[in-house]
Amino acid sequence: MTSRSPDAALRRLELTVVRRLDGLLQGGHQGLLPGPGSEIGDTRVYVPGEDDVRRMDWAVTARTTVPHVRDLIADRELETWALADLSASMDFGTAGTDKRSLVVAAVGAIGFLASRVGDRFGAYVMHGEEVHRYPARPGRPALFGLLKSLTEAPHDAGSTDLGGAIELMAAAHRRRGMRVVISDFLDAPDTWERPIRRMAARQQVLAVEIIDPRELTLPDVGQITLVDPETGHSRDIHLSRRLRERYAEAAAAQREANRVALRRSGVAHLVLRTDRDWVFDIAQFVLRQRRTAHLMARRARV
Repeated sequence: MTSRSPDAALRRLELTVVRRLDGLLQGGHQGLLPGPGSEIGDTRVYVPGEDDVRRMDWAVTARTTVPHVRDLIADRELETWALADLSASMDFGTAGTDKRSLVVAAVGAIGFLASRVGDRFGAYVMHGEEVHRYPARPGRPALFGLLKSLTEAPHDAGSTDLGGAIELMAAAHRRRGMRVVISDFLDAPDTWERPIRRMAARQQVLAVEIIDPRELTLPDVGQITLVDPETGHSRDIHLSRRLRERYAEAAAAQREANRVALRRSGVAHLVLRTDRDWVFDIAQFVLRQRRTAHLMARRARV
């Protein structure tokens, strides 16, 4: 996506998402994390055999002597907000694409799925040392404008605070809905786990972890110069066998710590890699979520 003009890249991304993702999902669906709804709606008369007794509105039932249930507003009527990490560490890629392009692709796919069910879609973007807010709007034109802003954003250096950005988004939008955090999660889990857990206590949260294979293992190439993209510091290192083994162990431990922290926080976790088919991985994730939701609904009725 980086080798084309922004408009051409966006048109290609739109075709990829609309044609391939929609085809893999085969028709209508309920978004990334399907569910019956989360916002309290109106009260209506209870229908035996159709309504869940756990949604019984006992106050209205006692007042009218007629059983009533409280409806839930469907997730498609809510807002979806994404936090996209475009910090300097995302300007890296050694496979089919770079991590930054994969973030834009993930935002496009999530925005597409949100628009399919009528959600308004907005975003917070970590860029340099700042967090930029893009208002939630419905429809394809608004999503296209957001994606164009992301593709044209300059590549600035500077450290970022993932935990602080999560707190900012959570504090600004307290109404129940869908929240997505797209990052490489290179910061230690203790810097972002508590904010994302607090957000997950009220919102439906998905964490999309972006990975390049070279972040997991180092090549056997001898002497190299490594540069920290956020600070600009460089260092010459000889990649001995022992060093490469230690690096692989540390990288695996870091990813495992991320997985444990996200699971402990009650957050859905999707991993996208620059060396894999990200459209297929997103579709498989959605289908797994749909099957899990279906099984849970069946168990609740038993």
